[in-house]
Amino acid sequence: MANAKALRQEKPLWTELSGHEVTEVGGASQGLVGLGSSPPGRGPHVPPGSMPVALGSPGAPAAPPWANQSSGREFVLLGFAHVPALRPLLAALFLAVLLLALLGNALLVLLTALDPALRAPMYFLLRQLALVEICFSLDIVPRLLVTLLRPGRGVSPAGCALQLLLLLSCVTSECFFLTAMAWDRYVAICRPLRYGAIMSPRLCRLLAATCWLGGVPVSLVFTIWLFHFPFCGPRGIRHFLCDIAPLLSLVCGDTRVFEANVFVATVLVIMVSFCLVAASYIGVLATVLQMPLATGRHKALSTCASHLVVVVVLFYGTTGVIHLQPKTSYSPESKQVVSLSYTLVTPMLNPLIYSLRNKEVTAPGFVFGKLHLPYSLQSSVFGSLIVGFLYALTV
Repeated sequence: MANAKALRQEKPLWTELSGHEVTEVGGASQGLVGLGSSPPGRGPHVPPGSMPVALGSPGAPAAPPWANQSSGREFVLLGFAHVPALRPLLAALFLAVLLLALLGNALLVLLTALDPALRAPMYFLLRQLALVEICFSLDIVPRLLVTLLRPGRGVSPAGCALQLLLLLSCVTSECFFLTAMAWDRYVAICRPLRYGAIMSPRLCRLLAATCWLGGVPVSLVFTIWLFHFPFCGPRGIRHFLCDIAPLLSLVCGDTRVFEANVFVATVLVIMVSFCLVAASYIGVLATVLQMPLATGRHKALSTCASHLVVVVVLFYGTTGVIHLQPKTSYSPESKQVVSLSYTLVTPMLNPLIYSLRNKEVTAPGFVFGKLHLPYSLQSSVFGSLIVGFLYALTV
């Protein structure tokens, strides 16, 4: 009787989770279960005693080749596991996007720091936004490339928590910087005579410090809170990054209070920021429509339209969809595609939208002039760099 009771307690997790979907990767069973439905606000139910997971326990179905490469406490990112044949192509594509984003934003930081003509508050805030995009790209894409090229490699809980902390901090900082930049444009266009007095260097530094540090407390609280929940079952994260939504699907416990707080924080950070950006651009639009010159009106409208496309559609729209309702009915594959918009595409497009349309930034010679090169050589070198960068972004 005692032996039979011990055998029942050691029943492998696969029999505990019978009936759930087991996903396939490259024809081999993952052994990482796509968990089925669970009560609202709760993670998947696992009976008591089955918390310690042993993927290779006797009698269990064949685990994937990489299942034994990580310990039971590590997470495994399963980004784009539904298209294993496309992983090398996606890795090459995302590497190109990373290089373009780093090149564009690093150029922007370098140019606005070296050229004395680009010392206006707008360019100071633009430089800070470019630094945020660099941090954003370096936090997300290297781990994504490892996931694609070495599927099944484990991620420690500390590494996953650090990525989540940096992700939330960068998203929050970008929201704040976009709001500050929209307000800067509103003051410059609608209050031009008081612009210099309002946007003083001291205020610009205060805005930058607030935008950089404003998201750290909230991000730290949510990261620590989320990783205090118990994680049950196989730790396969059906995403290419450690985000709130995929991690919540692995939690066994009541997460309704946590989700409610995430919703409130998302509304305060993303939606309030978006409303302030929209109000600023509405004020700019009202002022622009009163301009007597058609050329100035057309230039201002085209610039505002390009800013709004990136700000509203690519950033605020996608981040709102992902974080307003972490446990939505969208499939994990759909969430991965949506997440690409604000984690990869936006950092790549921001240098194009915010700087390459600006004649002051794209004037040839404000960098190569520091080297005392002939003007013809400056124009050809810098022009080739800009043309090549623009072509790479549009093909």
